[in-house]
Amino acid sequence: MIFGKPPTADRAPIWKARLEANRRRLGESRGLVVEGQLTRMVGLTLEAIGCRAAVGGQCEVVGSNGGSIEAEVVGFAGESLYLMPTGEIRGLEQGARVIPTGRVCEAVVGDHLLGRVIDGAGKPLDGKGPIHADQRRSLNGETFNPLSRSPIREPLDVGVRAINALLSVGRGQRLGLFAGSGVGKSVLLGMMTRYTNADVIVVGLIGERGREVKEFVENILGEEGLRRAVVVAVPADNPPLRRMHGAMLATSIAEHFRDEGKDVLLLMDSLTRYAQAQREIGLAINEPPATKGYPPSVFAKLPHLVERAGNGDMGGGSITAFYTVLTEGDDHNDPIADAARAILDGHIVLSRRLAESGHYPAIDIEASISRAMNDITSQEHQEAARAFKQIWSVYQQNRDLISVGAYEAGSDPQIDQAIAAMPILRQFLQQDMRSPVTLEQSLADLAALFPPQEPELDLQPAAPAVME
Repeated sequence: MIFGKPPTADRAPIWKARLEANRRRLGESRGLVVEGQLTRMVGLTLEAIGCRAAVGGQCEVVGSNGGSIEAEVVGFAGESLYLMPTGEIRGLEQGARVIPTGRVCEAVVGDHLLGRVIDGAGKPLDGKGPIHADQRRSLNGETFNPLSRSPIREPLDVGVRAINALLSVGRGQRLGLFAGSGVGKSVLLGMMTRYTNADVIVVGLIGERGREVKEFVENILGEEGLRRAVVVAVPADNPPLRRMHGAMLATSIAEHFRDEGKDVLLLMDSLTRYAQAQREIGLAINEPPATKGYPPSVFAKLPHLVERAGNGDMGGGSITAFYTVLTEGDDHNDPIADAARAILDGHIVLSRRLAESGHYPAIDIEASISRAMNDITSQEHQEAARAFKQIWSVYQQNRDLISVGAYEAGSDPQIDQAIAAMPILRQFLQQDMRSPVTLEQSLADLAALFPPQEPELDLQPAAPAVME
């Protein structure tokens, strides 16, 4: 009985659907919820009044036509809330209802994600069916006590000879891959994805071209690499908040597998796009610009994201992370590049000059460094790597003189040695993307370049002792 009258047979399905919808609303009810009103929209920024919600909380914005979008609170001023949509803005008008949901964005995690490609909201992009969420965790992660982290003591084989031998990476290390556009950073990431001996690989493609997502998954990652990987793809046409969520989601997934005791390789392409997304949000809510248009919140968000990677508790798993940093105009003094160098455990610089000469991977050995290398390598390995860099540096410092023929052979023994060794050193640094080189083979190849020299025996008779 509804309003004292039984529903007719033809309207029974309608009443039943309404009753079921009301039951769902009652089950989801959190008590009284004060709805607000949309008063202003500039760009992607929504301004609402009449309701309260915490920063990071989700709201539903409902238009007069019944359509709704999800938005997240990113700031407030006085009685106004500033919201940023997580999807496309269509059908909104002045006076739309703003309903706080009381929820916050969470990450869907679990073993069912292996082999899947998802977006920044955790929804599938690969057409392999829905993802059944069995576990969830916060997108923002949890604060990690630095004293409880395991130290970096074990090397990680990334399958790239130049990195294994001269820029050795430790399990739990966080490195930056600094490169301009078109110098081969995606190919290098693909090589490490396929050849690294990690248990799980998490790839975050943040703010890149949509065409590159399919190419990376099919051509660079491949079916074999995807089998033990999770790809979070948020192309450049997504709203800035969704791009930030994509980077945070990839990190949360990596944290889940680390907490299960697994060794995880996290590849983030790129950290610059994450910073640019936060810049868009900060400027949209009137945050004052600081260094080259980047507001202060950008430089607070970067370490918060990076510090979530690394080793876990003693005896637990690890997250070894590679963050690509796009150096716009090949300017390595860019504010984001400077900030990233300060908070990472090393950086690998790709050179456009080497790439244009056909030298791949185009790693600039002189400008690159691994801050954990001395803790994970032997004394012999360190001496051989140092000798390699010294000879390479001597040649690069005198390259102009040598190329124009101004250097006369025999003038300097070190330069003569560098000229003779340069073809071998170049061959050592170059590697085909389809041919992995293990850590053991990399060290053997480096040792073959600089074999240990046996001390020469002094066969001269000793001088007779002088009797006093």
